[in-house]
Amino acid sequence: MAFGAKTNERPGTRAVARDVRTSAYKAREVLDLIRNEPCGRALEILQFSERDIARVIQKVVESAMANAEHNDQIPQDELYISACYADEGPTLKRWRPRARGRATRIRKRTCHITVIVSRFSATDLERLRAAEAAGTGSSSRSAVEARRRRVQKSRDSAAARAEAEEHDHDHDHDHDHDHDHDESTVASAADDAAAEVDGEVPEVGASTDESTEEN
Repeated sequence: MAFGAKTNERPGTRAVARDVRTSAYKAREVLDLIRNEPCGRALEILQFSERDIARVIQKVVESAMANAEHNDQIPQDELYISACYADEGPTLKRWRPRARGRATRIRKRTCHITVIVSRFSATDLERLRAAEAAGTGSSSRSAVEARRRRVQKSRDSAAARAEAEEHDHDHDHDHDHDHDHDESTVASAADDAAAEVDGEVPEVGASTDESTEEN
């Protein structure tokens, strides 16, 4: 009996998230929504999904797309979700106290999420381009471009933030230097004032002695 290709032998570029703290059942419900969908459409589905696991799956899809673009030189707007599945991971056992000295087991499930992306065939890609040009297809390319703009914007903001922090650090260093200079100036002025006071004391004493002698 012939079976399909094994999960570790399927063609395409993959990304895996291991030991995700959720059950495989919950992950599979979301993975069923994006299977065989263009990557741009899959990101839109995950973005508006109400399941918390959709955020994790979205990161896995973006990682697989980045791997395909950087390692295999495949444009992201030509990718689709060729396979996605969730395998059960190790289960953490915990205990909950109950009545009459009993205890019930708590099973904290984990899973491994795998997403495989592949390139559209020439025929499917041409049909997809025609549908997008006619305005009847999915907005895969626009979604990919929007994601690329968001990534670039976040990178620019991070660079600007780092530059601002470096400028603030230099400003604080200059301010500390000026503060030390002001403190040294104040200290020297106080020393001069003390020296003047010390110089005036003998003069007062001398005048007192002179008045005593005259008397």
